[in-house]
Amino acid sequence: MFENLTQWFYGISPVNQALLAGIFTWGLTAAGAGLVFLTKSVNYKLLDSMMGFAAGVMIAASFWSLLVPSIEMAAQQGVVEWVPAAVGFLLGGLFLRLCDAYLPHLHLGLPKTEAEGVPTSWKRTTLLVLAITLHNIPEGLAIGVLFGASAAGAEFAGNATVLAAISLAVGIGIQNFPEGLAVSMPLRREGMSRGKSFWYGQLSAIVEPISAAFGAWAVIAIEPILPYALSFAAGAMIYVVVEELIPETQQRENTDIATMGTMIGFVVMMVLDVSLG
Repeated sequence: MFENLTQWFYGISPVNQALLAGIFTWGLTAAGAGLVFLTKSVNYKLLDSMMGFAAGVMIAASFWSLLVPSIEMAAQQGVVEWVPAAVGFLLGGLFLRLCDAYLPHLHLGLPKTEAEGVPTSWKRTTLLVLAITLHNIPEGLAIGVLFGASAAGAEFAGNATVLAAISLAVGIGIQNFPEGLAVSMPLRREGMSRGKSFWYGQLSAIVEPISAAFGAWAVIAIEPILPYALSFAAGAMIYVVVEELIPETQQRENTDIATMGTMIGFVVMMVLDVSLG
C-alpha cells in the first residue's frame, strides 16, 4: 500500500505535490495547537527549545534545500552562479521587511501596545495570528518552489529533487508543531475557550498550502526565475529566523537550551536534506 501511495504521489503534478505537502505542514501546526485541549499551561523551557529547534531547521533548509540548488541551477543556465542566489536572497528579506512594516501584527509575549505595522484597532488575537501567518508564507513558498524546481530535474542537475522537497516539507512540518502550540497556549491562558484557542492556533498555518501551490505554479510557469525563486524563499526564511524566532527564544532565562535547540534543529534538517536530497 505504501508503495502504491508513493507511486501515486510521484505521478501527480508538482503543484498538487506542493499543495499536499503544505496541507501536511499545516496539519502538524494544528496538532501542536491541539495540545490546548490537554493542558492550559506550557513549559517555557520546552517551548523555547522547540522554537530554537524551528530556527535551526529553517537556517539549514535555507542553505541545503534552497541556496545550493539555486547556485547549481544558475550554473546550468549559464548565469554567474552567485548572482541569482545573492539577488533573490536580498529580495526575499526585503519582501518580509515590507510585510513586517505594513502588515499589522504582534509578536508573542508582547503587549498590544507594541504591535507592529500600520496602526489598527484589530484584536490582540488577530494580531498574534497574523504574526505567525507572516512567517508561514515563506515556508510555504519554499516548499512549493522546491517541488516546482524538481519538475526541471531533467535539465538541472543538483539537489532540486522530489525527495529534497519532501525532506524540506518534513523539516518545516516538524518545526510547525511548536508554532501551533505557541499561539494556542497564550490565548488559552488569557481566558479564551479551548476551541477558539485551537482554531486560531491552526489558522496561522492555513496560508502554507496556498503559498506552496502558488510557489510551484509560479516557477513552472516562468522557469527562468527558478534560481531567483529558490534564493528568494531562503532570504525570507532567514529574515524570519533573525527578526522573530531567535529573539523570542532569548526573552526568558532559557537562552542556553534554546541555543542547543537551534543547533539540534540545524543538524536534523541537514541530515534530512543530505540523506534524502
